[in-house]
Amino acid sequence: MDYQTFEPNDQLNSFIKCYWTLNAPKQSLPHKQRIVPDGCMEMIFHLGDPYYQYHDDKSYYLQPNFFVFGQITKTLEIEPSGETRIFAVRFHPNGFIPFATLMAKQMENTAVPLKDLFGKEVHELEMKIVKALTVADRIQIVEHFLTAKLTAAESIDRIIKSSVTTILNAKGRLSVSELTEEIAIHRRQLERRFSAAIGLSPKQLAKIIRLQSAIHAMLNQNFDSLTALAYEGDYFDQAHFIKDFKEFTGVSPKKFYSDHLKMSGLFSR
Repeated sequence: MDYQTFEPNDQLNSFIKCYWTLNAPKQSLPHKQRIVPDGCMEMIFHLGDPYYQYHDDKSYYLQPNFFVFGQITKTLEIEPSGETRIFAVRFHPNGFIPFATLMAKQMENTAVPLKDLFGKEVHELEMKIVKALTVADRIQIVEHFLTAKLTAAESIDRIIKSSVTTILNAKGRLSVSELTEEIAIHRRQLERRFSAAIGLSPKQLAKIIRLQSAIHAMLNQNFDSLTALAYEGDYFDQAHFIKDFKEFTGVSPKKFYSDHLKMSGLFSR
């Protein structure tokens, strides 16, 4: 499996976290891969075979070839249907706002086809991405498309941008009360703006960012024990750590570390 990330240009780096590619041959015995929330929406181009996506009831469907995946609020299970060749855009938590044509909440846990977001004009983008010979060419193509979609700077919600920055800088280790006090905004007003723009509540985003901080520590072997990791993450105790972990991953920290760390680490960097 070959996974690589690439930086966006200066004009888009406040919206886009990175571009990434994933390539892998067809597996004789494919297995499900567990992806956990990371607070970021992604634009995915399946240049090889698309993935199966599973529901809670274990039914599944084949993802579209080209789509934006909304905010993930629970563990997501996917499985390759053949050869993997993915080119993708990972947005910052509030980065998709200027490009959105649907309310973020409508996209939650859903792979929304690009044509449903941008109409017939996106067909040209899709064909250019498919025909491009290099990753650099694909980045240039998608950046041209997204730059043309940018709204005026004054239309971008500065309160949301400031709130997300505060949550990220704190690694999710702050309460909504602390956040509203620092940003100087009423809690209900902030929650309403978050739901419309990001598709998550401030509390959900903070919990996801704190979880991702713990996952990265696991990935980098930067912890002495899971108990120590819980306290370093400002969880009340081990039980609180396990509860939050299960909420977003479906399993305990111990099982996640043993069985699901590698793949989830790839998709949340």
